[in-house]
Amino acid sequence: MNTIICGLQWGDEGKGKIVDYLTESADLVARGQGGNNAGHTVLANGKKYILHLVPSGILWGNKTCVIGNGVVMDPVGLCKEITTLEEQGITITPELLLISDRAHVVLPYHRELDAAREAALGKNKIGTTKRGIGPTYADKANRIGLRLADFHDEETARELIDIRLQEANETLTRYGLPTFTTDEVLDEVRPAIARLLPHVTNVIPTLHKAWKEKKTILFEGAQGSLLDIDFGTYPFLTSSNTTAGGACTGSGLPPTAIERVIGVCKAYTTRVGSGPMPTENDDISAYFHARGMEFGATTGRARRCGWLDTVLLRMAVMVNGVTDLAVTIVDGLDERESLKICVAYDIDGERHEFPPATRSGWDKATPIYEELPGWQSDTTAARSWDDLPENAKTYLNRLSELVGAPVSFIGNGPEREQTIIV
Repeated sequence: MNTIICGLQWGDEGKGKIVDYLTESADLVARGQGGNNAGHTVLANGKKYILHLVPSGILWGNKTCVIGNGVVMDPVGLCKEITTLEEQGITITPELLLISDRAHVVLPYHRELDAAREAALGKNKIGTTKRGIGPTYADKANRIGLRLADFHDEETARELIDIRLQEANETLTRYGLPTFTTDEVLDEVRPAIARLLPHVTNVIPTLHKAWKEKKTILFEGAQGSLLDIDFGTYPFLTSSNTTAGGACTGSGLPPTAIERVIGVCKAYTTRVGSGPMPTENDDISAYFHARGMEFGATTGRARRCGWLDTVLLRMAVMVNGVTDLAVTIVDGLDERESLKICVAYDIDGERHEFPPATRSGWDKATPIYEELPGWQSDTTAARSWDDLPENAKTYLNRLSELVGAPVSFIGNGPEREQTIIV
């Protein structure tokens, strides 16, 4: 089945592991949004791989991987990633990695514009990775961006950069940040563009041919639903559609091609960066950080941690059309004596089972919890539902009931084989 895998929280849910696990039965693995502000950590064959732009399917060696038009691509960053993967023994050829010629390019001035925006926001800063993702998407929406196709002719790219830098440099000067000449921009990205151009093509016919031939296509989401530009905790989110719909608009395949949507969530909640997080809990954060867990794959920042929030998950399941849940890092809760699940918010004395749209609503949201007993036993050796402790089963069944989707996959450790199919 053609499947979308998307995160249901603020990213970092363990999507890379689920994609990697399901890639064995896939023919193509496609990425449709985001940039190298995302990071997927995958443990396979005794090695640790960290991917930012390259789809996780590349680790299998015989799968076609596609970076779609909805991705904003840092050419220098992508080349570094490819080099790192090749040094780890991964083969990456123009046949195995296809990049859409319609993908927008992150250029050096986008990163500085990102820093300028954060500086302007002061205490209200978003907490972006400053990788230039937001400004690149803004240029795309404003119709002043550059796509990979524009670099087939450097003179075309030069003219477009000349025009864009007039305004960009004014903004950077205002904030005391470095400005750019067109030659500086081109000199920085030219070697990377040259290396990537053999991979650049119109990927839409390739995807449609695979669909018509009934091959299996796996769509790998980046970030999570609560960072979606429309459905997330606005304005503390990313600049792309991280929900299931983004896989279609970001690849060129229609919704009729999709047969399954797997929503990935942790057995608890984490977030990196600023913004509301009603179930954030200092005790849970200290618990994970003391174990060396919950540090960002892209930034290394300590993640904010909290109890499982089914108010947010309930909404995410709805907007993604989730058919199956994948619950990861269940083993992370093995030592907890008792567990809490947020089932609703109290906002000004009223019970809310869906997240608010108003900023003041987020400020006032107080979690309403149910408490369940922990299992206090090691789950990492479990290979089936029946192997799990009864209290773990109760916890997962309650999660499924509260969000309205069945649990189909359980992650109980970082390795490929530590994945239970229900």
